Amino acid sequence: MSVGIGTGLGREWDEEPVAVAAPLAPAARLWPALGAVYRAQLSRARVARIPLLFVATFQSVGIMVMMRGVVSAGDGEAARSVVAGSSVLVVAFVALNLLAQYFGQLRASGGLDHYATLPVPPAAVVLGAAAAYASFTAPGALATAVVGCVLFHLTLVHVWVLALVVPLAGAALSGLGAALGLLAPRQEIATLLGQLGMSAALLLGVLPASHLPAPVDWARDLLPSTYGVEALSRALTSTPTDWPAVLADLSVCAAVGVASLTLATWAYRRAACR
Repeated sequence: MSVGIGTGLGREWDEEPVAVAAPLAPAARLWPALGAVYRAQLSRARVARIPLLFVATFQSVGIMVMMRGVVSAGDGEAARSVVAGSSVLVVAFVALNLLAQYFGQLRASGGLDHYATLPVPPAAVVLGAAAAYASFTAPGALATAVVGCVLFHLTLVHVWVLALVVPLAGAALSGLGAALGLLAPRQEIATLLGQLGMSAALLLGVLPASHLPAPVDWARDLLPSTYGVEALSRALTSTPTDWPAVLADLSVCAAVGVASLTLATWAYRRAACR
């Protein structure tokens, strides 16, 4: 009897309580999470909004003034390319260059760990940050386009196409900038890649395609912002606009934007898991 009691007590003593995990809160859906990240990033960058707009716009207007000395005014391919390329360059400066620096700094400082603890989809983080940075480019791009049309004697009738070019080119360049910042092994390299990307948008976007050698023209076709530049350039003509070609350029720009944002989302997952 005593042995049985001792054995029973021994079994009860050896058994450890099983920990039951508390149920986790459901993950946030994409669109509400995207809106929250967008508002947070927008309020964070609001302090730097005026300097960003001034620098990006002043740079693009300065390039147009410089090119005015070598490009004749009037409805020509060169004049339209300079104005369209300079307008999209405002988007490249913020969406590509600054976003690459931001994600490079975020990865180097461990800021990705903060987002990894939040119940938000990775796509919401990338899209929210990209949309917030791209939102700053619309006023500067519009001001650059208006000043350029006046400077080069181009029509302002179809400058509204910029309302389609900015978000589509912004999405493509933002995704590329975020991917560069997240995939770069060091913050300094992310900054360098962002600067090189903006320089490519400057050289390949502002200069007319017919004036470039064939190898450079092929590289121009690989740049996401090229198709936004071509769409805006076609719309700034005073002759009947080739709207099917404009829509084709915008469609390619949209497809490249989806691909680049998908790449940036994959790069975010890869960086956050390390």
